[in-house]
Amino acid sequence: MIGSIIGTGVFALPSALAPYGPISLVAFVVVTLGALALALTFGALSKRTPASGGPYVYAREAFGEFAGFLNAWSYWITAWAGNAAIVVAWVGYVEVFVNTGHQKWISVALALVGLWIPAAINLTGVRNMGAFQVITTVLKFVPLIFMATVGLLFIDPGNFGPFNAGGQSEVGAVSAAGAIALFSYLGLEAASVVAGRVREPRRNVPRATVYGTLVCAVIYILGILAVFGTVPHGRLSGSTAPFTDAANNIFGGTWAGDVVAAAAIISGIGALNGWTMLCAEMPYAAARDGLFPRAFARLRGEHDVPVFGIVASTVLASLITVFSYTRFEDVFTKIVLLSVLTAVIPYLFSAAAQLYWLLVGDREGLSRGRPARDVTVAALALAFSYWSIQGSGYQTVYYGLFVLLLGVPVYVWLKRSQAVHEETVAPQTAVIPAPRERAPETPAPAPRLARGPRANRTGGLRKRNDSPHHD
Repeated sequence: MIGSIIGTGVFALPSALAPYGPISLVAFVVVTLGALALALTFGALSKRTPASGGPYVYAREAFGEFAGFLNAWSYWITAWAGNAAIVVAWVGYVEVFVNTGHQKWISVALALVGLWIPAAINLTGVRNMGAFQVITTVLKFVPLIFMATVGLLFIDPGNFGPFNAGGQSEVGAVSAAGAIALFSYLGLEAASVVAGRVREPRRNVPRATVYGTLVCAVIYILGILAVFGTVPHGRLSGSTAPFTDAANNIFGGTWAGDVVAAAAIISGIGALNGWTMLCAEMPYAAARDGLFPRAFARLRGEHDVPVFGIVASTVLASLITVFSYTRFEDVFTKIVLLSVLTAVIPYLFSAAAQLYWLLVGDREGLSRGRPARDVTVAALALAFSYWSIQGSGYQTVYYGLFVLLLGVPVYVWLKRSQAVHEETVAPQTAVIPAPRERAPETPAPAPRLARGPRANRTGGLRKRNDSPHHD
């Protein structure tokens, strides 16, 4: 959970929020509350349906196959497009040490290495993937916890700058900053997506979802507050490595910044490791139900690895990454916002599914005795999802809707393939007709006893024309 949520986004987030001023911290608090409402919702849903697929499973069971397919399609786009965004930011920290001249094709090569190392780890099985995730999560936490604790002691109020630096209305500033801040929380549903591979999922998935989100929220808010207070506002807006600048300001020199850059590299490769698994797990769950191409449901090796899903998603992420380097600023920003939008759609359907089961449908598996609380939390998660879509901007919503609706012909093709398959299989199962029974009113004829061969006195068969004879 934590390894998937905390990637390279948090290390670049202060610079992205700086143009809005400290009011972006208010937006971050609002987003954190919405993320916690979503975490509680996913925790409750995973108790009811502890199977792999997360948002896809909830939408399918509540609203039918088409809704389930749209969620799987949207989330799959989020996963591999988000990996492209993560790896581009990851390369920026790698180039603190190598390719400091930022030669484009060397950057592309580094990005491809960053995408395919996690893919190779995932291809060896979920146990190795989990071990790698634990190591990278522990290592990335050290500098983040430092900034969230010791960094607070070095805050200078003069570094914050104007409260609403963007000049727009307070509501508009909070909405715009919130859409960017939400990118740092993508992955809060990770435990529910892989619930089928977790021991005691009804117990462990809700705990991982809620506690993991809480831990990330505390580190995010305190860490970003420390960066805002230790780096002057004018420098922060143009910084490419804000946590590095904050560490250098606290200790002086550059060694502390290099340590933070190394932590960002570890953090990014760990996040890519977790998201590569999610790239394959969601379509795997949908493909088993016939709502994604069947190739995604095939498992290989002794560890049952969804090889096609891992490889196909990494190839797509590689292609969009290579393309993004031709127009880095424009395309990278669009990838981030598109990832947020395509992730929010499954969030919205999950919150709606929770409300449906609480108010209309079967309440089996949901918490008992606290209906008012559960309804309130689900309603907040639903409202937060709508607010996040609105804050993404008109252009992002346009592109997001276009990409989402591209899945409609895919769904039609899948259903047509199923129908053709059923038509070809059905005759083969009816080759041998069922035995016909006589009508009950027709009496069965008396059996005619067969007459055996006549025997001679010696016990042998009577022969006619030197051959055995039977009547």
